[in-house]
Amino acid sequence: MSFKTLDDIGDVAGKAVLVREDLNVPMADGRVTDDTRLRAAVPTLAELADKGAKVLVLAHFGRPNGQPSDEFSLNKLAEPLAGVLGRPVQYIDWEGAAEAVAKLAPGDVAVLENTRFFGGEETNDPAVIERFAALGDLYVNDAFSAAHRAHASTEGLARALPAYAGRAMEAELKALEKALGAPERPVAAVVGGAKVSTKLDVLKHLVSKVDHLIIGGGMANTFLAARDVDVGKSLCEHDLKATAEEILDHADKAGCTVHLPYDVVVSKEFAANPASLRTCNVHEVAADEMILDVGPTAVEALGDVLKTCRTLVWNGPMGAFEMAPFDAATVALARTAAALSKEGSLVSVAGGGDTVAALNHAGVAGDFTYISTAGGAFLEWMEGKELPGVAALEQ
Repeated sequence: MSFKTLDDIGDVAGKAVLVREDLNVPMADGRVTDDTRLRAAVPTLAELADKGAKVLVLAHFGRPNGQPSDEFSLNKLAEPLAGVLGRPVQYIDWEGAAEAVAKLAPGDVAVLENTRFFGGEETNDPAVIERFAALGDLYVNDAFSAAHRAHASTEGLARALPAYAGRAMEAELKALEKALGAPERPVAAVVGGAKVSTKLDVLKHLVSKVDHLIIGGGMANTFLAARDVDVGKSLCEHDLKATAEEILDHADKAGCTVHLPYDVVVSKEFAANPASLRTCNVHEVAADEMILDVGPTAVEALGDVLKTCRTLVWNGPMGAFEMAPFDAATVALARTAAALSKEGSLVSVAGGGDTVAALNHAGVAGDFTYISTAGGAFLEWMEGKELPGVAALEQ
């Protein structure tokens, strides 16, 4: 993987630098409810401003479908961004943008209006690329979470101006390279979640990349069913049993060991009702029971597998972690991975919305080597797909 970073950017004093960030933050009653993405932008924006650049932040917000609207204006984010950055942030509308940029002083930071107010942003329209590029001398992409889309502000600009990876993008790409690009072996992957259908490409790609594939969540039921296990009334995509068998065959040929649960936590209802809860062997699930978590014996064995590994990629929970006690397997395995990472014997990279929530729930997010907050981009990377915004930086 070869791309330029801020270390290669040279003297930026007085230059206008267009920085693509992900400011698509959740809001309620006009207030930002989670500023994780704003904080992720700080290292790059502060470094460029300290070096005397005129820093111009490009970002999208919501889905305005190419139509300007107050609801999706980035005007409301200038103040929250200034709060985490610790310096003023101006807002620049597209109307009169060139004149406003010309008035900025070296070290100033400004957020430009929503890139999606242009219909041509999402179609990578050359006219929109040209309009954006006219405002800057250099381009920095710091938004990995938007890098799986070939948009004007993510892919087009990287080809129109000298392009560099920001600090958040750089950290993400280096972590991903360590995880699957050139990992230390053995490599394990934990893939969980409700349905095999949402992770088919991920599973097909991983079996040729990792030494151990640990499958949890509802999708494990489909693989168990493919091995003729009666999973009762568990969530199961019976129509994908043949596909699951195919993945298991590919894994076998690639020398990848697939780990499925052999003891499980079951219940007759999706509720923490002690009267209907029990732990049993997978071959003992009753017709009126559903599998809601991986059992303790299997989790202990999976922890032993991780102890033999040097690299771990994690996407998705092991069970219905949102409801105790069905969070037990996810929490236990996450804590094992975190402890191994903390002692330096395991490089652990995790990503995806449910995964981040699960690791935060387990209280171990800070101990993993790297946690990606990117959703779709992280999943497409796990599928082995080329990410346009990253590929453009590699040119």
